[in-house]
Amino acid sequence: MEREAGYDHQGLLELARMRMPYGKYAGRLLIDLPEPYVIWLSRQGFPEGKLGRMLQALYEIKVNGLEYLFKPLRLGGNPPNFRTPVT
Repeated sequence: MEREAGYDHQGLLELARMRMPYGKYAGRLLIDLPEPYVIWLSRQGFPEGKLGRMLQALYEIKVNGLEYLFKPLRLGGNPPNFRTPVT
């Protein structure tokens, strides 16, 4: 069975919550890494495994101007469809 093209919702949520485990930006959310740093990482070669796949996805999102996808997923933020009503 083939998967549909596009982003995996669960994977996008996981990407929005994962932190950089090492280096200059250790502890920073991956989605908050500066674009020049992500581009540099792509030129150096992404690491193997899950982190590498997530950084590669982040690279594609950033260089294609799709960072707005992360806005409702930021930690501490409520997705637009799940806001608590004001009483």
